[in-house]
Amino acid sequence: MSIRVRPGASRTRVGGLWGEEALVVAVSAPAVDGRANEAVCRALAAAFGVRPRAVTIVRGTTARSKVAEIDAVAAELQVRLAELRALG
Repeated sequence: MSIRVRPGASRTRVGGLWGEEALVVAVSAPAVDGRANEAVCRALAAAFGVRPRAVTIVRGTTARSKVAEIDAVAAELQVRLAELRALG
C-alpha cells in the first residue's frame, strides 16, 4: 500500500488521502535515525489491528512517499484501508 508520511506532526494519526491513492500517516517522531519509520510501523499496526512486526516498509525508507506491506487477511485490509482513506 502506498503511504505518505508526515514526520514531526503534533500527534500521530492515520487517515486521509494524499494524491490519488496514498494513505496519510502523520507521526510525532522526527525523521532522524529511522525513528519516523518505526513510528509509522507502530501507527499502521494500531490502525489495522495487527502487531507492529506485521508491518514492513518495502520501499522508500528515506523518503516521505513509501510503500508498506501488512501481513494480514487481504479482504480485511482493503475494507479498513478504504475507511482510513475516507478520513481527513
